[in-house]
Amino acid sequence: MKSLEELKALRDKLQSDMALREDGEDKIKILVGMATCGIAAGARPVLTEFVDEIAKRGLRNVQVGQTGCIGICQYEPVVEVFVPGLEKVTYVKMTPDKVAKVVSGHIVGGAIVQEYTIGSETA
Repeated sequence: MKSLEELKALRDKLQSDMALREDGEDKIKILVGMATCGIAAGARPVLTEFVDEIAKRGLRNVQVGQTGCIGICQYEPVVEVFVPGLEKVTYVKMTPDKVAKVVSGHIVGGAIVQEYTIGSETA
């Protein structure tokens, strides 16, 4: 740190990142499976990419977090999206490259990205 302005900018960024993890019943929730199998399959970079993409877009109605075992190890990394009032959507075999499409299509646009879901033949 070379100045007070740099310190304030860092503080603001960290506060923004923490806001993504705060509880809120009216928020969209994105949970990344971070059990041993998920981590081994690459869930950590997926989680990081979701946090970065949500922050980059300035989406305040979205909470990003992690969960334990989801129970479908063969489909890891697994991401569950909970939109208030709608059924849960489970995305499977996620990669950091797929995150932007899920955020733009599902989180922002409201359209499930079917080809990444558990029921898809291409997932």
